[in-house]
Amino acid sequence: MRPLLEIRNLTIEFPQSRAGQALPPAQQAGTKTRTKTGAPVAAVSSLSFSIAPGEVLGLVGESGSGKSITALAIMGLLPPAAIVTGEITFQNGDAVPTHLTALPPDQLRQLRGSRIAMIFQEPMTALNPVTRVGDQIAEAVLAHHRVSKSEARRQAVAGMRDVAIPDPEQRARSYPHQLSGGMRQRVMIAMAIVNRPQLLIADEPTTALDVTIQQQILDLLNDLRHKFGLAMLFISHDLAVVSHVADRVAVMYAGSLVELGAKADIFHAPAHPYTQGLLRAIPTLSTDRALPLATIEGTVPSIAQLPPGCPFEPRCRFRVAACAVQLPPLVEVSPGHWARCPVVNPPGV
Repeated sequence: MRPLLEIRNLTIEFPQSRAGQALPPAQQAGTKTRTKTGAPVAAVSSLSFSIAPGEVLGLVGESGSGKSITALAIMGLLPPAAIVTGEITFQNGDAVPTHLTALPPDQLRQLRGSRIAMIFQEPMTALNPVTRVGDQIAEAVLAHHRVSKSEARRQAVAGMRDVAIPDPEQRARSYPHQLSGGMRQRVMIAMAIVNRPQLLIADEPTTALDVTIQQQILDLLNDLRHKFGLAMLFISHDLAVVSHVADRVAVMYAGSLVELGAKADIFHAPAHPYTQGLLRAIPTLSTDRALPLATIEGTVPSIAQLPPGCPFEPRCRFRVAACAVQLPPLVEVSPGHWARCPVVNPPGV
């Protein structure tokens, strides 16, 4: 089976000031500035993975690891100053996959929101505060279909019903501030699935929600996945949440993919020290509350000051001298399970 989405050697770089800091978004977008720029810095480096039709891939890692930047690259929403190399291909029902990075802007807009949709991280900032939520969902319909406004509103209400919003006809007339956080997130999901996309990108869809509402949103996404045959890229920093929805898991650190495999492999036989550290830090019912939680020593390095070798090397308890020299390659430690650590998984073993 051909992958629905395939990313090969994706690298995303941004200009930086001479002081070594990445430029702020306004300057990246081309605003006039007197700041002199130095060599670009890589927010994502040589990233490769694929998603099959109907599959859910969990993309996890700490803040700043490159997860959301990857999603924005797929959607074609990076600022103009971003330097993108590598390939992002999407199987859009044609014999030849569509190369998203080479697609003209007008054709990319046709795919975005119709065949590929995204649930953004914070509904309160993603939704227009002065427009009724039903009208915002209807706008997504009108952007991709030649239908009347009344038909678009009907489809918007149907989309709200699909995401289990009670009394959708009445709720469609509400403004975002009149809805709870969980309801706003359901509106965002309705907006994403109203055009029946093939691929749904969910960027931290349960952030800032309490545990009960988190579970409801996860159950909803799982139901929609099976109802509409959705493939999903589920982005999160929470491994416990990812374990509920993903078929496979990709772990990123400082812009690089460090481990990729089936959910069972990642959670029961982690092969990279970073993944092992993340799992040790998750409290369980058997965790001794009298003891402090396990932590990973140190901090994530700045993308402008990455070490020359493995970016995790300064924090790794298994590090050897070679780890500081060059980035280790991904090694297949078992069928379909890849990790980037020559100490824990030496080649040929």
